[in-house]
Amino acid sequence: MKTKLFTLLMFGLLATSCYTEVIVEDDYIQEPSVNAEAVLGSYDLWYVDINATQGNGEIPFLQRAFTVSFINGKLIANNNIVGIGRTGDGLGVDVGYYNGSNSSIEVNHDLDGHYILDVFVIDGNTVEIYDGYTDTSYFLDGYQLNNFDFDFVFYDNLNYFLQEYDAWEKVYTSERGTLNDFDNENFLNFEPEFFRSSIDEPGTAINRLQWDFEGEYQVYDIQNDEMLKTLTLAYHSSSNDYFELYVINDSTIELYHPSSRTVYKFRGRGYRQYLKSSTGSTDKKRIKTSNPLMKVERSRDSK
Repeated sequence: MKTKLFTLLMFGLLATSCYTEVIVEDDYIQEPSVNAEAVLGSYDLWYVDINATQGNGEIPFLQRAFTVSFINGKLIANNNIVGIGRTGDGLGVDVGYYNGSNSSIEVNHDLDGHYILDVFVIDGNTVEIYDGYTDTSYFLDGYQLNNFDFDFVFYDNLNYFLQEYDAWEKVYTSERGTLNDFDNENFLNFEPEFFRSSIDEPGTAINRLQWDFEGEYQVYDIQNDEMLKTLTLAYHSSSNDYFELYVINDSTIELYHPSSRTVYKFRGRGYRQYLKSSTGSTDKKRIKTSNPLMKVERSRDSK
């Protein structure tokens, strides 16, 4: 914790016939130190508020995590949206170990290596994790498992959910709906900066897909409807497509195309699990982001 040093200097006054000197010793006041290990162990898991991060550096294992847990010397993290709330009984996967020393912790991450980090208590359930080497702070909010809203985290990070599969394969097209160009697209792929689509036949191996179209995409929040998202696909070679985005489960999405009144279902293939080591896994980093708000109402039939 930060310390404050107060020094009081008093000078005597010279009179015509006498001299008085008053000496007051320095008073050193220090705030009580924090037991970092006890503080971090007081909650089951800590949500990493990535948008609150301060500084130009990076702590990689916090940058990629949605939640972290400090349990009996083990560092555990939810690095994926797919399976969040179920993987590791809700806590995630083991990614390293730690030990505390007064107001700091020493972390040995399986992939990212060794860190010594300072811990500051901001309020009853918020801590600041500070890396003095990069002058960077992460802010974590503490929760017990029984009152953590995994659904909110899932829907608030749907852009990452879309990126956690190598491809989304179309598995259903409703009979109802007018013909449109999107009927021919059978695969979608979402990366952080762009999307791609393919008209290859269903069942084609992922490594044999030819990506026919490319463009930018955006996920939108909907005013007064937390569970509804919309998705726009801005093709480089043609006009935009607009969909209502519904999550069926953590491997299946439904896209409703209001202009044609067609319902499509896509299933994820090639799950990208962000593990504790780079072997057989893909790396990803979260960035500061906020979905833009769209003022629309659901247009898909309730049935």
